[in-house]
Amino acid sequence: MDRRPPTAAVLVLHGGHESGTEPPPWGPLNLPGIRMRPFVRALRRATRTPQGRASEDGTEVLVRQVRYEHRGWNGHRADALRDALSALDALGEEAGDVPVVLLGHSMGARAALRAAGHPLVRGVVGLAPWCPPGDPVTQLAGRDIVLVHSSRDRITSPQATQSLTARARRAGARTCMVTVRGGDHAMIRRAPAWHRLTTTLVTGLLGTGSLPGPVTAALSLPPTAEPTEGTLDLDRLRAERGPAGLLPSS
Repeated sequence: MDRRPPTAAVLVLHGGHESGTEPPPWGPLNLPGIRMRPFVRALRRATRTPQGRASEDGTEVLVRQVRYEHRGWNGHRADALRDALSALDALGEEAGDVPVVLLGHSMGARAALRAAGHPLVRGVVGLAPWCPPGDPVTQLAGRDIVLVHSSRDRITSPQATQSLTARARRAGARTCMVTVRGGDHAMIRRAPAWHRLTTTLVTGLLGTGSLPGPVTAALSLPPTAEPTEGTLDLDRLRAERGPAGLLPSS
């Protein structure tokens, strides 16, 4: 039986370094890439039937990963951003004019946020995002942005993430932040909760699943809302369960 044409896509961007012009290592030596593998597997399971065919509603979701030319952001070069935009162009050639959600971690989340102005992008899910205060937000207008950050992150700043969600909301984006108490930058602590929440958010933004009610409410806040109004606690989201549930207990 012929596969149906894709109706949506997810583009995954792993983390990296502030500086580094060498290419990322291949295979198990690329630790930032390995961190995203469980998310990719979870998304593929969530968007396909056990037989590997498109879901009954006709949805065929492509899940693709970005391969960086350089392991670092490298200042004004913004190499990861260029790679993200190139990958979006290639995805458009492969799949056509389909809605895309960008899923990025750390440097990859920064690249996803910066690339969100691409016409294919519907939304961004950023995990432990790197959000420098001077980064632009006008490209986020009209997009759904959900950023997830550990309260104990010592590599990237949860406070900077909260500030960006407020700036982006004022610029016309629909934004929300989810705080993971007891998590870490590498998303190893409470890993099942990171994976399950991320899958729920990505499929919800694509329209192939349901967003938790509090997330939907946060995305609907007016531009003048205070940063804390759009900030949710992961543990409090456990009570909000869709048809397949939201989070494991860990």
